[in-house]
Amino acid sequence: MEAVPWETFLNELRTLVNAQYGSLILRSPSLEDTGLTINVGPTSTEASSAYSDHFYALDPFVGLPRNKMVTIQEFLSLEDWTKSEFYLQFLAPVDVLHIMGADLKTRDGVETRLRLCRTRDQDDFGEREKAICSLLLSHLERSIQLHHRLNRMESERNVYAGAVDQLAVGTIILDEKGLVMETNQVANNLIKALDGIKLTNGILQVGTNEDTAELKRMVSRTLSAQRRAEPTVVEALRVSRPSGRTDLGIIVRSVPSMQWSEGKACPAAVIFISDPEQEAQAPQEVVKQLFGLTPAEASLAMLLANGLTLDEASEELEISRNTARAHLRSIFSKTGVTRQTMLVRLILKSVASLG
Repeated sequence: MEAVPWETFLNELRTLVNAQYGSLILRSPSLEDTGLTINVGPTSTEASSAYSDHFYALDPFVGLPRNKMVTIQEFLSLEDWTKSEFYLQFLAPVDVLHIMGADLKTRDGVETRLRLCRTRDQDDFGEREKAICSLLLSHLERSIQLHHRLNRMESERNVYAGAVDQLAVGTIILDEKGLVMETNQVANNLIKALDGIKLTNGILQVGTNEDTAELKRMVSRTLSAQRRAEPTVVEALRVSRPSGRTDLGIIVRSVPSMQWSEGKACPAAVIFISDPEQEAQAPQEVVKQLFGLTPAEASLAMLLANGLTLDEASEELEISRNTARAHLRSIFSKTGVTRQTMLVRLILKSVASLG
């Protein structure tokens, strides 16, 4: 859970077995990938980069027995080891002779290497150091598996959160007390605009006092249903804006709790906010590729999707109305639609908005 995972653990282990350096290779380097390694001890960035860029290919201390601590001298004779290119070019300049390590592989297929190093002035690692590390290997493997799962879930979460942002939907997550836990970028922008929605001391306020009171009742009902583990409750509210712009649409729904959820400050409800005046964010290049349009056609299609009339779009693009109509006929032919409203719906509902 540290900013640099396992850094404290590696330092403590390095001290415990009197090693000069310690490394945890989470992803092995390759021709296409520099890998991912955590290094502790008086290592230099240059040395770490040199291994990831080049010397990994010369490393003979790989393919170790799974989940078993071994030393380099159990793997190679001292003579062969000290004559190897890897030792002469990479380790000798940084005064490393002795290495002890293990290769771990979780049930999810994640392969990790633990390596500990001593200098030429030190003795080789002995049975005591191997025994200490062996006691920890199963726990280290389990923590690596947990970290991998957490990282995967976080990556998936970021994908879905990014998709919601691209769809221009504001998302506000509430805890079991109805306090705001997290907001996405679209919601942040709406809150900063102070036009129909604001956040005060973790509490969301919308529209008029009556609107805010109704939102509180909706959230209260949603949280009650969530606590009773009832089916997902969905409530909706339309909120007017002081600026006179189009009303905001708000949906409140409960967040189903996991079977083994415990503790407080867990997501309990989510508020989705739609701003009808938010322009479509689909990249023009993606629209062009998706529907086989020319740059001019894609520009026109995006302006129409954002609510402009054909005359307004032709003026915006500084082209004649006849040219705009010709582009529109070509767009209809390529997309298979026959009306402008169908074209707008096609673009807004396509995957282009996720590009």
